[in-house]
Amino acid sequence: MKLLNKYVLTTISDRSFIRQLNDGSQRDTWIFVYTRRWRRDNGVLHGFSDRSVRWFRIPVAEILTGETFPGEDLYLLTASGNFLLFASNTHSGIIAVDLVDKSVRRISSCPLGPRGTSSWRRSGMKLVPDPSNPGHFRFVFAELVNNRPVLFTYHSDTTTWHTKEADNTSNWDFMKNSNVFLSLSNRPHESLVMSVDDGSVINRSPAILRPRINQDAIRECPSSVGFSRNDLESQFLHIHGDEYKVIIRLDTIGLSKMKKMKNLEVWEISSNGEKWELVSRAPSHVISNKPCGVMMGCLERRLGVIRVALMTNHEGLWNIIWLDYDKERDKWEWVPMPHCRFLQGSNMAGISFSSGLTISL
Repeated sequence: MKLLNKYVLTTISDRSFIRQLNDGSQRDTWIFVYTRRWRRDNGVLHGFSDRSVRWFRIPVAEILTGETFPGEDLYLLTASGNFLLFASNTHSGIIAVDLVDKSVRRISSCPLGPRGTSSWRRSGMKLVPDPSNPGHFRFVFAELVNNRPVLFTYHSDTTTWHTKEADNTSNWDFMKNSNVFLSLSNRPHESLVMSVDDGSVINRSPAILRPRINQDAIRECPSSVGFSRNDLESQFLHIHGDEYKVIIRLDTIGLSKMKKMKNLEVWEISSNGEKWELVSRAPSHVISNKPCGVMMGCLERRLGVIRVALMTNHEGLWNIIWLDYDKERDKWEWVPMPHCRFLQGSNMAGISFSSGLTISL
C-alpha cells in the first residue's frame, strides 16, 4: 500500500497513527502456532488475534535465516509482547526472536546446562517484556534442583542469569494479581507452585504454595503440567497456567478410542494458597461435542480473563478451540476461529498465547 498510494503512505507513516494503533493492539490477545512439515524443515509461524477474522502467516523463518544452523530443530516455547522464545533440540539452547526489529539472539546456557524441548514445562516458565524498554525482557522459570525449588531468571539487558532458592513456606503475603505463578509439580492430591513477586524479583525470595484439591470432587484424577496431553485411558485432562487450572472431563465414545468433551471447569488457588477452589463450570453451549483422539492445550490469565486454547486431533485432522472466561462478569465466551488449514499435513511444534504485540511500519 505504501508503494501504491501516497495518501496511505502519509497516513500510516505518521507517528500518531502508529501510536494509536499500538495503544489499541496492547489489549489484543494472540495465539501463535508453530508447525513443520518434517523435522529438518524450516518451520512456519501462524498467528490469530481475537479481533481478527483470519490467520496471519508471520515470516519468522526469514528472520531466523542466517541466525540458525541449517536444519536446526526448533520448538516454540512461549511468547509475549514482541518476543518469541524457541528451544533448539539440535543445540539444546534457547533462541529469542524480536518480531518488531527482526532481530535474533541466542540466550547463553542456563545454570542447569543444555536443555532440550522435553526439559521445559510450559506452565513453569514466563516471558516478561520490560515495560520501560521494549527491546528487552526477562525470562523466568522454576525447577526442582536436588528436590529444592529454585527460580532462574534471565535478563536480556545484561545477558545474565540469576538464581534464587524459594522460601519453603506457604506464606501468602502479597496480591495475587501482581505475582507470577510457576508450576513445579502436580500430583493427584497436591500441587507445588512457586509464587514470585513480580515487582521485586531480585530483592525478594519467591514463596512455595502447596494447594490441595478435594479428592471427593475428583477421584483418582491424573494430573499433568502446562502444555499437556491425555493418554487414551484417562478421563481427565488438567491444563495449568498462572494461578489457575482447567480440568476437562472426557467421555469415551462407545467401544472406540475416540473421546469427546463432557464438561470443563476452572479452578483457582485459594486466597491462603492452601487449596484449589472451583471457580466456574463452562456452560454446555461452549463445550465442543466433536470426537477427538488427542487433546492438548494451554492457559493464561490476563486482565481478569482466563483464556484456554485446546488443540484436538481426529483421524489426522487438527482443530483449535478458544474459550474465554471473564471472572468478574462470570461470563463464558467461545471465540470463533477460521479453519486451521495450515495444520493439515504438518507437525505441531509449539503453541502459545501472547499479548502486547506492537507494530512498526
